[in-house]
Amino acid sequence: MNKVLVTKQKFLSWLLLFLFTIILVNGCQSSDDPLQSSNTSEREGLTLWKSAAQGLGNEFVPGEVVIKFTSGTLSTRREVVLNRISAKVTEKILTRAMLARGDNEGINLVSTTFPVREAVQLLRGLPNVEYAEPNYIYNHFATSNDPYYTNGSLWGMYGDATTPANQYGSQAGEAWAAGNTGSNTVIVGVIDEGIMKTHEDLSANIWVNPFDPVDGVDNDGNGYIDDTNGWDFDGNNNTIYDGSQDDHGTHVAGTIGAVGGNGKGVTGVNWNVKMISAKFLGRNGGTLANAVKAVDYITDLKTRHAMNIVATNNSWGGGGFSQALQDAVERANAAGILFIAAAGNETNNNDVTLSYPSSYPNDNIIAVASITSTGELSSFSNYGATTVDLGAPGSSIYSTLPDRTGKKSTYGSYSGTSMATPHVTGGAALYAASHPGSSASVIKNAILSSTIPTSSLSGKCVTGGRLNVSGF
Repeated sequence: MNKVLVTKQKFLSWLLLFLFTIILVNGCQSSDDPLQSSNTSEREGLTLWKSAAQGLGNEFVPGEVVIKFTSGTLSTRREVVLNRISAKVTEKILTRAMLARGDNEGINLVSTTFPVREAVQLLRGLPNVEYAEPNYIYNHFATSNDPYYTNGSLWGMYGDATTPANQYGSQAGEAWAAGNTGSNTVIVGVIDEGIMKTHEDLSANIWVNPFDPVDGVDNDGNGYIDDTNGWDFDGNNNTIYDGSQDDHGTHVAGTIGAVGGNGKGVTGVNWNVKMISAKFLGRNGGTLANAVKAVDYITDLKTRHAMNIVATNNSWGGGGFSQALQDAVERANAAGILFIAAAGNETNNNDVTLSYPSSYPNDNIIAVASITSTGELSSFSNYGATTVDLGAPGSSIYSTLPDRTGKKSTYGSYSGTSMATPHVTGGAALYAASHPGSSASVIKNAILSSTIPTSSLSGKCVTGGRLNVSGF
């Protein structure tokens, strides 16, 4: 009799479990949960696909998630969403660039007691959540090497008809010989670490904000007080240089626009140009939230003041797919700003393993691989027949640096797709100098259509060739 009772109890337990499973599978059509909707199954399928594509294994800030609510979501529904992951909003990010594009919602940086992966999966697909993603951490793509133009060190600026000569250089020396050394009316944004604005080879080419004099007031109303040379989003202040830790940003700036013809140190692709610092990389890298603010800062400067900003240099990467960052890149695209990005230093095929931000599909992106002084694909460089556009000098690149004290100007050699990218950004600025008023798409086409076919890049990038600015 007891055995029969036990058997019945087991049967009822299994039956209840089966019914509960059926309810879970079909509950999306009849749930009272305010966070459920009739298309939950479709959303969950999309979430599973995105979780693989978006790289949740990448580095991110522990306990922080970026959430974008759908427009018009009531505060009570927002609270329900936040309570689901025991979260609270730590920062509401609503940039001027977002507002200019009709986005009145912005994004929210929240802190949660849940593990980040779990929190993101719990939020993705909910009807009031447009997207949720980790607050990814980005780092620059450079590696240190060893210790100007006349002594053979600056091979990335050479061409086959320069002295010294190197056919695998950017051919910038040939453009200079033809009379194009850049223009102070052309502006580029350096989204990176900060820049040593007092460096002997950079100071003349650092942008000075004419719209916001130093007086403790946000004169132009862009949300940043006394942003004289740009803004530090990592430190949230107007100090774009914090010492020797800003070596990478200083090195990148030197390749774009170290002053030429001054008898000092090195020269950039442009002898004359203006560079804005949008510092978001600090000692521990930079976050997704700050990257979005940095990109939008440059975009807003152009749209607010009709500035001739032609491109931003983005020698950094990491993290997975971010809708928030892709949206920021698209706002830059709408403003006519090229987003020139390093392909990455993992020796990966980006067609197989996407590398962000260079692998976003936005039309304004130019993704850059690195080549050596002998024309080979650099041993560290990522590549991709459909996802990387061209190669540029990136191995053993000499440029501007602060010394160890952070107070004196010096020079040194770094390698990486970080070093290749500013050659292309410099090329964009050089073209804009001699072709005033050119659109972003025209400049991009000029860069990609003028590449020189290179065997090591055949099948490894879209153009199969290397940077050539000789005709710019």
